[in-house]
Amino acid sequence: MKFIHLSDLHLGKRVNGYSMLEDQEYILNEIKAVITAESPDAVLIAGDVYDKPVPPAEAVRLFDDFLVQLSRWGLKVFVISGNHDSPERIAFGSRLMDASGIYLSPVYDGTVTPVSLHDTYGVVDVYMLPFIKPAHVRRFYETETEQIRSYTDAMQTALSHLPLDHTHRNVLITHQFVTGSVRAESEEISVGGSDNIDASVFAPFDYVALGHLHTPQNCGQTAPTTAADSSENEQADATHDTELSADEQAGATHDTELSVDTQADATHDTELSADTQADAPRIRYCGTPLKYSFSEAKVQKSVTVIELYEKGNLHIHTVPLKPLHDLVELKGTYDTVTARSFYEGTSWQEDYTHITLTDEEDIPDAIGKLRAIYHHLMKLDYDNKRTRSSSEITADLAVEEKTPIQLFSDFYELQNNQPLNEEQATFLNGLIETIWEEDV
Repeated sequence: MKFIHLSDLHLGKRVNGYSMLEDQEYILNEIKAVITAESPDAVLIAGDVYDKPVPPAEAVRLFDDFLVQLSRWGLKVFVISGNHDSPERIAFGSRLMDASGIYLSPVYDGTVTPVSLHDTYGVVDVYMLPFIKPAHVRRFYETETEQIRSYTDAMQTALSHLPLDHTHRNVLITHQFVTGSVRAESEEISVGGSDNIDASVFAPFDYVALGHLHTPQNCGQTAPTTAADSSENEQADATHDTELSADEQAGATHDTELSVDTQADATHDTELSADTQADAPRIRYCGTPLKYSFSEAKVQKSVTVIELYEKGNLHIHTVPLKPLHDLVELKGTYDTVTARSFYEGTSWQEDYTHITLTDEEDIPDAIGKLRAIYHHLMKLDYDNKRTRSSSEITADLAVEEKTPIQLFSDFYELQNNQPLNEEQATFLNGLIETIWEEDV
């Protein structure tokens, strides 16, 4: 039995003021191409279909078109609601759509009925458990209320009431945060990690298709691994890695833009060999199909493909996805990033960019000037002595003993972490003299 695992489409999302609908339509078409090539039996969509509980009409139409196409291909499709979705809206029409092979998770009512699929190895039971909180579960298990205090307790209780047949291969689709997983900036975070769920509660399942986190990764290990086998420390160092020279950055771009042949090789490289099948990760976040924050700039987005053979025999591989517009981070002086040699031969002019200028002086109308080159500039920052300073600016106790020029110079140095240069000091002297002459 072959499954495609998707999640966190966040249809209708805006990133830094930019609508992502065009990019989302493009990536859904790319996913359809992967589905055509892989010929799965079913598609699992693990929540956060939409970015908001009341999505825009264009987002609903986009998802409707996607489901209709998958249904026409005769695929089974399983969809659950995530924390961004309205459970009631996702569940609308579910009983009618069951007949067409589109299964939408109902609003959680304490019971989850599996959908049974059959292949040459027997039965695969698919359980759809939408995003739940402890309060949701307590409502239906009043006799166990005192035991349901944490998210782990809630999940353990909900799963303990499933009609599991342990002779079958059991697949769970759910949308929660598993302890120890790697977060991205585009995700919602609960105070104190109160939404954490221990991976041990998923022990009875042959595969757990998770949604909620945006970085593709396996769970239940000491150190979660991403699709690119990158560690959390490597992701933390991503900002430092992007401080490349012009030649290095151009090379880095070419290295990440895989050709069709290279992508095919990458896909095969992620397949698990026979020796590693016994240790195949059963609990997995497939991640978002698109990058929704610059913390994900170096993350390779992909489609997760799961193959279930006889019970206990699991194969997983990923197929890389290439977006319409990538999210990239660039850093350098204004003269560096505007030099044709810096961006020539790259896709940066049409990508969504975050540029960090290292000039000590702010560039007048920098955003307008940079957007003439980088057409989808999303974010502009400065990294210089001024921005690195964390000095607290307080009132000068010797204010009556200093001249206005000295006071302003002291204030400027505290604010910018550097003294006035000669040109600025000359300008300031002239300005103050002019003001005094006018006052007289």
